[in-house]
Amino acid sequence: MELHDLSFAQIFILQDDIAEIIVNEGVELDEAMVKEFHLALLTHLNPPFSVLVNKKNSYTYDFSAQQILGTLPQINAIAVVVYNSIALKTTEILASYPRENKWHMELFSVRQDALAWLIQEQEVVKQMKLSC
Repeated sequence: MELHDLSFAQIFILQDDIAEIIVNEGVELDEAMVKEFHLALLTHLNPPFSVLVNKKNSYTYDFSAQQILGTLPQINAIAVVVYNSIALKTTEILASYPRENKWHMELFSVRQDALAWLIQEQEVVKQMKLSC
């Protein structure tokens, strides 16, 4: 497993098409941070790829970050692991915002379940690519 430190988070490369992000405690994500995150995904993963968002820390997003978060067309699926009702509610609100491309996202309370779902979603994409 590769580890990449960003200015505000850590990204773990779990396999060549799945990464896990853990944002540092107390961070307010802004547009520049989201762009740094997206660039790290494009640099270290093979598209289409999926992201496991581990919300073990508490953090927020400014408005510009909320608008562009997860908008990379190369993102296949997003699994979010939430550990409390506040993280659950804020993630549901963030996911409900109107976007050009709706997120293919699921929420989980157990990290292993989230990872299993992402692996399954990546297999679906691989099978689709093979059948084309």
